[in-house]
Amino acid sequence: MVLAAGRGERMRPLTDQIPKPLLCVRGQPLMQWPMQALARGGFVRQLVNTAWLGDQIPAHFGDLRHWPGLPEVHIRYSHEGHDFGRALETAGGIVRALPSLDAVFWVVAGDVFAPDFVFNDQDLQRFAASSALAHLWLVPNPMHNPGGDFGLSASGQVLNLTKGAPGCAHTFSTIALYKQAFFAHCGLPPGNPEGAALTLAPLLRAAMDRGEVSGEVYAGHWTDVGTPERLQQLNGSATTVNPSAPTPNPFLSKMRP
Repeated sequence: MVLAAGRGERMRPLTDQIPKPLLCVRGQPLMQWPMQALARGGFVRQLVNTAWLGDQIPAHFGDLRHWPGLPEVHIRYSHEGHDFGRALETAGGIVRALPSLDAVFWVVAGDVFAPDFVFNDQDLQRFAASSALAHLWLVPNPMHNPGGDFGLSASGQVLNLTKGAPGCAHTFSTIALYKQAFFAHCGLPPGNPEGAALTLAPLLRAAMDRGEVSGEVYAGHWTDVGTPERLQQLNGSATTVNPSAPTPNPFLSKMRP
């Protein structure tokens, strides 16, 4: 699952007319980087959730995509904006999509640039055979999040630590593997038929306290493309939008991130 429903408030005015995941990074839409990396690893059935200006994403990618040198990707969409008029937050969006996801599945944010990350079946199978319900890839705390998100034990357990506490040396990259059972504690039925908004962090922290979250450190290039300045740094020049994106529909109502 590629998360692409957020509003991208901090990226305004760039995101006033185009979804943040379609902003251009090094010659292609930002969300295309993880989509291609998943395809490179053999994960060719991908689901994308949409909300803010969400019609632009399927208009650009369609239902089938074949990039040179990669297997054909089959794309499904979970249109939170169309169905509920807003994004459902990360956990709410994942639960909405659960009936279309496998028993074990990847999740990655469409607004994070991690070109060196390798999605492979060995990691998925190792996680599937473990007792953990979620497996997170963490990065060393970046300058914009010096207090960190979580800790990591020597045995590979992700620790629920307070931001800035000793040992809270890692930030969640957004890249993770989940089992459907992880969301059994969320209080929402699979498919989230009422469209309840639900954030992910409290679920992760509760699962960490139960010892159900494993993790490891990703040491490759990673950027949370959260501001125009970070986007400009990645592109090495003036910030641009995806030139091939369709003309935005000015009548689409604005959604919350």
